[in-house]
Amino acid sequence: MVANRKKNRSLTTTIFLLIVAYLLLVWLPLSRIGSSQNKHPNPTPINKKLPSKDTIHLSEATERYPVTSYIPLPTSPSTIPRIQYDFPKESRKDRKQRIKRQEAVKKAFMYSWNGYKDHAWLRDEVSPKSGRYQDSFSGWGATLVDSLDTLIIMGLDDEFQLAVEALDQIDFSTTFSDQVNVFEIVIRYMGGLIAANDLTNGKYPILIRKAEELGDMIFNAFDTHNRMPQMRWEWAKSAQGEEIKPSEVTSLAELGSLTVEFTRLSQLTGNPKYFDAVQRITNELDRSQMTTRLPGLWPVSINADELTFDRSEFTLGGAADSTYEYLPKEHILLGGQTDQYRDMYTNAIESIKKNMLFRAMTKEEDRQVLFTANNRVMKGGLMKFQYVQEHLKCFLGGTVGLAAKIFNRTEDIAIARGLTDGCVWAYDQMPTGIMPESMIYTPCEDMNHCPWDESRWYGDVLGQPMKSRGHLERAQRLVEDEGIPPGVVQFQDPSYKLRPEAVESVFIMYRITGDRSLQDTAWRMFQSIDKATRTKYGHSAIEDVRNPLPQLSDKMESFWLAETLKYFYLIFSAPDHISLDDYVLSTEAHPFKRPSENA
Repeated sequence: MVANRKKNRSLTTTIFLLIVAYLLLVWLPLSRIGSSQNKHPNPTPINKKLPSKDTIHLSEATERYPVTSYIPLPTSPSTIPRIQYDFPKESRKDRKQRIKRQEAVKKAFMYSWNGYKDHAWLRDEVSPKSGRYQDSFSGWGATLVDSLDTLIIMGLDDEFQLAVEALDQIDFSTTFSDQVNVFEIVIRYMGGLIAANDLTNGKYPILIRKAEELGDMIFNAFDTHNRMPQMRWEWAKSAQGEEIKPSEVTSLAELGSLTVEFTRLSQLTGNPKYFDAVQRITNELDRSQMTTRLPGLWPVSINADELTFDRSEFTLGGAADSTYEYLPKEHILLGGQTDQYRDMYTNAIESIKKNMLFRAMTKEEDRQVLFTANNRVMKGGLMKFQYVQEHLKCFLGGTVGLAAKIFNRTEDIAIARGLTDGCVWAYDQMPTGIMPESMIYTPCEDMNHCPWDESRWYGDVLGQPMKSRGHLERAQRLVEDEGIPPGVVQFQDPSYKLRPEAVESVFIMYRITGDRSLQDTAWRMFQSIDKATRTKYGHSAIEDVRNPLPQLSDKMESFWLAETLKYFYLIFSAPDHISLDDYVLSTEAHPFKRPSENA
């Protein structure tokens, strides 16, 4: 009996081992095929050279103008009104459609991300048509760092792990660049690191360590006689103990758009110096706001060395945009503890409504298509308007909507929707279904009553009134030759650079109003962009949105993955995924936890 038991036990053990071997050798690898077929191998750094012994590094630079007393960071959040719409329970049909769209966006992201990993890993950008790379922002891996939070938001855990492991190879203490673009470095790199840290609840210490490392480096750009940063920073001078000074020509956006990132870094580290640095800029903007040629607004160009704000050009587009965007966002991030940003926003929006806002004349007379003009103000007060809309201005609909909620400015919701609809209208007018970089429009003479006037439109296109049949024929030929849709006067720049601002406002207005038609709008926009820009190694900016088969410009900036596709993904996510009542989204779409969520 004992011998038989031993024989049976031996046979059982043999069978068990054979089953285990089968599972390990045959079944297990097969079972993993489905889950790993899209997984990328560890990418290899592309032509990454180690610094030589002669390379300059910025370590502990001696400050020439040290701060003796820091402006304290507010610490007791107050109540801010709810931002997001109270969404009802989703039907099964709607959920199925939403997830299908969401997955399509995710696939587009992975297509571009894999192109970057294969051909530009640890470089700033992949050239999506040629497969080469570009280092546009100091060569620290801009696309990698800028995309960290998008990887988390889309649930791409394996890709996120690869990216986090690569961070140790980035050395923020040195760069081949003669100048460091402080604004771009802060919004792309610091923003990406902080948001990834917030989304993972501090699980990866390297994220905040790298953010602080970068913050300490950039802090040296503020070491000037008036503590205004040198925005195109000659960092090697700082490293070698030489003096730097602020530029006499500094763009408003670059100077005024560091607040959210620096404030959040102070909140996370407990070090007040970052908040102090940007609050000094805000105080100067506050001091000057009502003394400019267009009170309530700042000129697009500022003398940061002498702190003068007397230039004549005003816009809400490029070189100015995000300073206005950050007024309500900084108010939220500070927990509404000060009225400074509320008051500055109020001054700005009232001036915008009075001096910038216009309605475009279109054939859709029942639709309020709103844009903002550029304004040149002469010393005598004479204003010269240019009725131009840039894609960069499309952020404004979302910003006005956000501010309308948190500041109880309910009358501005209609303006926010009109500004958003204006950009959507511009998308819909193009053969590609994509809005160009900038166009000039015919303005309505009355914001509330604006019948279509074809003769006036032709006159604007031609640049003179229609006084003869010859004038009309010349205008008609120009419209046909240039592909000008009704209401548009001229294309200043017909390209599309993969920009996010239009879908950003569509997303925010959807979360604010709950209008599901905005999801359909976003889907139409996404399909058009994906179709026109997809190329061999990712998605490329295009030269002319009027061409159904546009020429590719071989450029894919990091914001395509960090912003544009993130907003498309989020509008097809459940409303509580990155809720606007839990997070503040930076100008680069990086979500930072609001103070009520801080540990």
